[in-house]
Formats: sequence, structure tokens, C-alpha cells
Amino acid sequence: MMKFLFFLIFMIPLCFQMKIYWMVQMMLFFMTLMFMNITLNIYNFSNLSYMMGLDLLSFGLILLSIWICCLMIMASESLYKNNIYVSFFLLNIIILLILLYLTFSMMNLFMFYLFFEGSLIPTLMLIIGWGYQPERIQAGMYLLFYTLFMSLPMLISIFYLNEKINCLLIYMMKFYDLNMFLYYLSMILAFLVKMPMYFVHLWLPKAHVEAPVSGSMILAGIMLKLGGYGLMRVLIILQKINMKFNYIWIIISLIGGFYISMKCFCQYDIKSLIAYSSVAHMSLVIGGIMTMNYWGFMGSYILMIGHGLCSSGMFCLSNMNYERINSRSLFLNKGMMNFMPSMSLWWFLLASSNMAAPPSMNLMGEMSLIISLLSWSKLSMIMLILISFFSAGYSLYLYSYTQHGKMNMSVMSFYSGVSREYLLLSLHWLPLNLLVLKIDYFMLWL
Repeated sequence: MMKFLFFLIFMIPLCFQMKIYWMVQMMLFFMTLMFMNITLNIYNFSNLSYMMGLDLLSFGLILLSIWICCLMIMASESLYKNNIYVSFFLLNIIILLILLYLTFSMMNLFMFYLFFEGSLIPTLMLIIGWGYQPERIQAGMYLLFYTLFMSLPMLISIFYLNEKINCLLIYMMKFYDLNMFLYYLSMILAFLVKMPMYFVHLWLPKAHVEAPVSGSMILAGIMLKLGGYGLMRVLIILQKINMKFNYIWIIISLIGGFYISMKCFCQYDIKSLIAYSSVAHMSLVIGGIMTMNYWGFMGSYILMIGHGLCSSGMFCLSNMNYERINSRSLFLNKGMMNFMPSMSLWWFLLASSNMAAPPSMNLMGEMSLIISLLSWSKLSMIMLILISFFSAGYSLYLYSYTQHGKMNMSVMSFYSGVSREYLLLSLHWLPLNLLVLKIDYFMLWL
């Protein structure tokens, strides 16, 4: 595990070389290939080295992090072309990747908390440094205070845990079970805000709309997954009390998921619509994790990885439209099929994956989550039907509204798309739909 950390640390000086932008991306692709080849023990923690270790859950999310960071560099070519603090941008991405890598691979709960909070800083830099509108400062503050405010009780509860059981190793936690309500609440609230759960989701659409394309990709691709990963890790020691109170979180997330799906139909900003759809997907993940059964954990894991690739690809598409038209408004982005027909195909492929059409991983994830929530209570069927139906609805709404209709005549540039953009979209879509062929690898892991 340390070798990849050193690989990333030694890439930092590279960022400050002239004309090395694509080299950094190639190095990250190389690292992805190296990381895919490590031997992984599916049933246990493996690759242990100095407080770090991997199980299947960490492995998938680290791989997703490296992959999304490669694609962020590829999507942000306009920064390179206009030379907008390119070295600092690359440095920011590498530091963010180091923090995410450490977050997902730490075996010590306190160190996990440290890097979990640390990954907030580079994201904030991305939003405030390369965002579009002046409101980005406000969006950054929202992000910072929502996350920090809920994380401080968690820090105190981690110290309390250390005093109580004298051990913070995630692997050893399965031998303990703490049955205290206040402890339970302070431990999981930080993750529910990060997910984000309905009621504490307000920072997400703001941050997405103000962030540059790379910021949106990392927020949708990885940041939302930190919450799910943390919940899966800490609920090991909170099993009994979670069984008493999980109905609260499941009800909030199911009804909230339905509300947010309806809210998607009111959006007129493409990015904001995709951001709200992320909240709807994550509400299902929260429900699945809170049922505390095998199908729920499994489905959450699959949907987190599927959504990371799909949502990131959707943000890339919205950015490509933004570069042509200089607006993300649905009123101006019309009739795109007329002058970007090939891009229209990618819009369709990613929108269909977003509504969990086969053969995407989202379908497998949502099926597992629906099974887990139905086994928990038959009544959840009502909300699940509505969420599934409306998620197909807003995906189709987004696709038909942008691709059909009378074309806007104030288009800034008439080029249909360059090979870099098509490669970028293929690298989102192919893993999302080809990993289904090895779905057993995601399912045999408890």
C-alpha cells in the first residue's frame, strides 16, 4: 500500500514542470493499471502496511478515485489551453488523490477521520479557485460549514471510543457493540451530511453549480461515497442501537428521495438537475446501508461505484455543452442533436445509465437495494416505485429537453466534439457497463 502512496508523493514535483500536463495524466493511468493488478483477498483485509490495508470495499473506491482523477485532468483541457494556474491545479488534484487514497485505506479510525476531513480542503480550493460565478465563495462556505459542523461531534466520539475500548483499529471493532444513543447519533451524522441525506443536502446543489467541471466530477464521483464508506465501517460497532433507530433514517431517505426526484423536474440548470439526481440515488444507498443486511451493503457498494462513473460522465457532458453555448440553462441548450449528433448518442447512453437501464451497474445496485428495503418492510415498496419511476422521468426530461426542440441560434462555436471528449465519455461509460460482466466480484464480499 505504501508504494502507491510514494508513487503519488513523488508525482508532486512533476506538476511544476513546463508542458507536463498530459504526462501527469498518463502517470495516473499507469498507476490505475498497477493498482488493478494487486492481489486482493476478498474476504479479509490484505496488503497490510503501516496502518494501511485493503478489503474489497476500499479497493473499489480507491480504484474509482484514481480513475476519476485521471478523467478530471482530461476534462479540464480548457484550463490548460488558457493557462489558468495549471501547475497549481495539478498539485491540487494530486494532493486530493493522496488524501482520498489514505482515507479509503486507513485502518485506524482516527486517521480515517483526519483524512476524511482533509479531503475537504482541496475540494474547496477547486470550487473557490476555478469556479465560474462569484457565488462560489458562498457555495464553498456552505460546503465547509455543513461538513465541519457535523464532523466535530464525531471527533469527540472517536476519542471516547478510544478511552472505552483502547483500540481504534477498524478491523478489531467487530468484537464490540456500543449501545448509546448520543454516541450513535454523533458518529453517523457526519457521514449522513456527506452522503448527503435529505434535509442536510443543501450544500450539494450549490457546490455543484458553482464548481468547475473537475470539482463537480470529484464531488459526485468520490466525495459522496466517503459518507457511504464511513457508514459501512462504523455501523459494525453500532449494530444493536442501529436496529432500534434505523427506521428514522430509512423513512427520511425514502421520502426525501421521492421529493428530490420531483424537485429535478423544476430545475432549469443542467448541472443542478444532475446534482439533485445524485441526492436521489444516494438516498437509496443510505436506505440500503441502514437495513444492515447483506443485499443492502452489497447494493450500496455497487450503486456507489456505478453512480460515481455515471454522474461524473453526466457532468462532463454538461460542461461540453457549456463550452459551446456559454450557458447551462435548459432554455438555451436546445436542439443539440442538430449540430452535435454524435454527442447526442453519449447523452442517451449516460442518461439511460442514470435511470438504471441495463446493462449498467446502477441497475444491479438498485435491484439489490430494492430487495434489501423490501425485506426490511413491504411498505417501502410505495416510495421505491415512485423513486424508480421519477428517476427515469427526470433522466428522459433532461435528455429530450437538451437534444430536441428548436436550436438556439446564439451558439458560440460550431464544432461537434473532439476525440478527447469522446475518449473521456467512453472511459466513463465502458467501465460502468462492462463491470457488470464481473458483477460476482462485487457481490461475494461479506
